[in-house]
Amino acid sequence: MRNLKIIEHITLDGVMQNSADENDFPYGDWNAPYRSPAGRDAMLALHGESFDLLIGRYTYDLWSGFWPKVPSNPMADRLNAAKKYVVTHRPEGLDWGPAEALGPDIVEGVRRIKSQDGPDLILSGSSTLISPLLEHGLADEVVLVINPVLLGTGKRFFADGTPAQTLELVSTTPFPTGIILTTYKPVGPLKPA
Repeated sequence: MRNLKIIEHITLDGVMQNSADENDFPYGDWNAPYRSPAGRDAMLALHGESFDLLIGRYTYDLWSGFWPKVPSNPMADRLNAAKKYVVTHRPEGLDWGPAEALGPDIVEGVRRIKSQDGPDLILSGSSTLISPLLEHGLADEVVLVINPVLLGTGKRFFADGTPAQTLELVSTTPFPTGIILTTYKPVGPLKPA
């Protein structure tokens, strides 16, 4: 059985949106000033040498227009080689491969993939997948790369309607640029008082 790791770059106010392409978002690439060689190395270590991706169609379309064009570097090479499990209602046009449409039932599709042998699954971007994965206990790890910036607008990591959850802190690593990398293990639903 493989593990599913959610890895997201977020702001202090929980914004994960990084693309100016959607909803007239004014702060595209807000995390660029905080990148560093140490952060890059930490991200490579988090992903591992080999992994598969679980992503939504919007993220797939954005990334497929970017990562295949990046000159060879360790992250581009790993992302390009990863099998992409794409949550989509439009299974055609998955040319950035290897790729497979997940199917109409996200929860059952992820359970099926997790039950197979293979490398870890990584979810990045794809904000609409986070809530159902947590709600159904499918995420094994949540890694937040917290950037020292407030945006006040944009898609949030935990959207309205995300079920109440408890998470156990596994580790925290600060970086000189102000980024804090935190790793959590989902414990389960939060019980009402």
